[in-house]
Amino acid sequence: MLNKQLTIDVVRVTEVAAIAAARLRGRGDEREADIVAVEAAHKALNKIAMTGTVVIGEGVKEEAEKLYLGEKLGTGNGVEIDVAVDALEGNTLTAKARLNALSVLAVAEGGSLLKVPGCYMDKIAVGGDLPDDVVDLDRPPQENLKNLAEAKGISVEKLTVCVLDRPRNGSLIGKIRDAGAAINLIPDGDIAGVIHAANPDNTGIDIYMGSGGAPEGVLAAAALRCINGQMQGRLILENAYDHKQALDIGLEDPYKKFTLQDMASGDVVFAATGVTDGSMLKGVRLGMRRVTTDSLVMRSETGSVRWIKNQRRAYK
Repeated sequence: MLNKQLTIDVVRVTEVAAIAAARLRGRGDEREADIVAVEAAHKALNKIAMTGTVVIGEGVKEEAEKLYLGEKLGTGNGVEIDVAVDALEGNTLTAKARLNALSVLAVAEGGSLLKVPGCYMDKIAVGGDLPDDVVDLDRPPQENLKNLAEAKGISVEKLTVCVLDRPRNGSLIGKIRDAGAAINLIPDGDIAGVIHAANPDNTGIDIYMGSGGAPEGVLAAAALRCINGQMQGRLILENAYDHKQALDIGLEDPYKKFTLQDMASGDVVFAATGVTDGSMLKGVRLGMRRVTTDSLVMRSETGSVRWIKNQRRAYK
């Protein structure tokens, strides 16, 4: 089981990464915003009393200098911990100062988070307080929407579906509209999209559907595990390289339908800090004397969700 101190440690990581990225909001430089966020997160993670291993990060060692898959993080003291991190979820959103850019981190007991290649994943996700298996990745979209509407006691026309705005999701979008539901198309940031589906009262999103990044899918699953949400995912392996990567990682059946429990098990702590303003979290406020951050941190063991507004002295 993770120690309580980690609940605070993880949010400190997302705070410093979000602040670093926020200084480049609206500057049009996606790469630099990501670089500074990664550097800030990497430095903060290495201060935590843990023996951490990156299972979701910036890619393989040959492609990433920091936060690469398999990198060891922390002081080397403490329990073995899986680390899944997206220091800047929404590079383009940050560069263009658009909504819902986040810094995201999940930690779990060693061996608890699914390792996936850097491919796409077909996903479906809803929040808690719903019947088990109310939605299923193998059902037609119309059937999933009908079942969800019945579970909520509303008509399909009152549902809003979050979908990543990509050509590959075009057929799905058509089927959702044919069923009568509304769609919130997001330009980027599908971790935020999945999390939004878990908090419909505040976000207006009832369900997330469609394909997005596989690593982002595991991070989103970690968040949903903390609040008893439901999620399924299946890797989209488009070529031999993707297939080989999946096998090299150790996936015995890379084409299986992964459940939430497959993607995130054990004791999980998840944290997110807003970089830009969003439906759930405000972006970093860079004042002359104080910097203000808005974060949430969740833990599966206790089911707790903490909203944290933090102020620290500004620095140049």
